[in-house]
Amino acid sequence: MKSHEFSREELEHVAGEFCIPVIARTGPDCRGRVAFHELGENLTLAHAHWGGPLSVVRTDRMAARASANNLVVFCVYMAGRGRVRQHDRVAELAPGIGVLAEARSRYERVSATNTRRMSLRFSRELLPLRTAEITEACARSVDPAVPAMQMLSGYLGQLFEVANNLTAPQRQDAGHAAIDLLTMALRDVTPSVPGGDGPEGVLLEMMRTHVREHLGDPDLRVEELARRHHVSIRHAYTMFERIGTTPGAYLREQRLLAAQAMLSDPRCDRLTISSVAAAVGFRDLSTFERAFRRLYGTTPAGWRRAYRRS
Repeated sequence: MKSHEFSREELEHVAGEFCIPVIARTGPDCRGRVAFHELGENLTLAHAHWGGPLSVVRTDRMAARASANNLVVFCVYMAGRGRVRQHDRVAELAPGIGVLAEARSRYERVSATNTRRMSLRFSRELLPLRTAEITEACARSVDPAVPAMQMLSGYLGQLFEVANNLTAPQRQDAGHAAIDLLTMALRDVTPSVPGGDGPEGVLLEMMRTHVREHLGDPDLRVEELARRHHVSIRHAYTMFERIGTTPGAYLREQRLLAAQAMLSDPRCDRLTISSVAAAVGFRDLSTFERAFRRLYGTTPAGWRRAYRRS
């Protein structure tokens, strides 16, 4: 086992070394420690903890780089709360929860508390699931009450404790056994993947694109989205079930994601919070602030201040 204590300035290096390369923002007093075992080629088990609020993002440009885009990370959270976003889905983080993320797509994580987690990082080809199934499994909370998740959590904890006493071939076998248990756990939460895009898949993508391109339109609601695409409201809900969400939740999350980006952008510093809310389609400031706090754990003004300090 190897271990490393890190400061705020070293956080991005540590994330790239033991998890997924990201851009990190945190408070000035953030410190942490990571300990890890190399179980085999492109297979690492790490235990990490850090203090204070943290925001990380893997941008679209970073995700397009070939150097790390084959990596997948499954994290089991033992302490702390926050949220992970990937593929237009948001997974709530809490003790016992497991969450999968892939490096080939944009990824965001926000935590407002001290956090402790165990992570299994490996090449996606080691996971015996189709590409679409892996993508569908990302950013979905694996319930700690699920038997397969209980087995996986216990196994990872025990493996971390005894890995030093195993030979290299035994560590590799143990790592592959962990991936087999992970496969079982993911099949409990992953919805069935539609076979091919088909007309429904094309229409769903058109609706998602329309949402992203018209976030500033305050009249864009579920009813209006359905009307503009000539489908019933009920059918719109059915289509968005394919990606594990609802039309309203997707619209709200995209608006809040755009607002977060504006509040993090120095070029938007002169915009008031009300102007940011209006720019992403919120008519009412208090509604915007409540929704933002619910998703990111702080107010829009608090997010802007924290991001500037970091």
